[in-house]
Amino acid sequence: MLDTQSLYKILFSHMGSQHWWPAESKIEVILGAILVQNTNWRNAAYALEQLKVKTEFDPEQILNLDWESLQTIIKSSGFYKNKARTILNLLAWLECFDFDYHAVKLYYQHQLRNALLEVKGIGSETADVLLVYIFEEVAFIPDSYTRRIYKKLGYANTESYEKLKQHIQLPETFTNADANEFHALLDNFGKNYFNGKNEKKYTFLDTYFEE
Repeated sequence: MLDTQSLYKILFSHMGSQHWWPAESKIEVILGAILVQNTNWRNAAYALEQLKVKTEFDPEQILNLDWESLQTIIKSSGFYKNKARTILNLLAWLECFDFDYHAVKLYYQHQLRNALLEVKGIGSETADVLLVYIFEEVAFIPDSYTRRIYKKLGYANTESYEKLKQHIQLPETFTNADANEFHALLDNFGKNYFNGKNEKKYTFLDTYFEE
C-alpha cells in the first residue's frame, strides 16, 4: 500500500506545484473557503467576484452589510443563507484580534482548531483549510476527492472526513508548504481523474489503485 509520503512525491513528480490557493489576500482565501462549501469552484469564484465588486474584500465593509444583502451578493455559491451567516460570524471573531492572524495563532496555540470549530458555521474541513492556508499550520485535509483517492489505494476509514483524519498522520517532516501542496495536488488529481477531464494524463496512480 502506498504511504502518504510516497503518494505526495509521486503526485508532485507528475504534476508539479499547483500554486494554490488562488487569492491576493488572506481575506479572499477565507471567503473562498466558505463559499466553496458544497459547490464547485466556478460558482464560488463568481460569488467572490461579486463580493469583491461590492466590498473590495474589506472585512469591515463586509461586516457592515446586513445579512440579507450579503446573501444576495453570494447567491451563486448556493446555501447562501448559511454561508452569509458563517462569513459574518468568522469575520466578527477575527475582528476581535484586529484581523491579526499571528495574534490569533499565538492566543489559541494548540487549541486553534477547536476555537475555529466553535465559530458557528465552521466545520472540520473549513477549519483545516484555514489552519493550512491562513494560519500556516500543518494539517491533513481529507476532503471528498482525497477520501476517494485513499479508498482506491486500499485504505480503510474513508467513509467520512473525521474517520480518515483520525487514521492518517502526515509525515513529521511535512512543512506548511508541503501540507498546502499535498492538498492541492490531491484535489486537482481528483478533479481530473474522477471527472474524466484529461483522464489519460492522470493514470500514473493506476498501478497503486486496488479497485
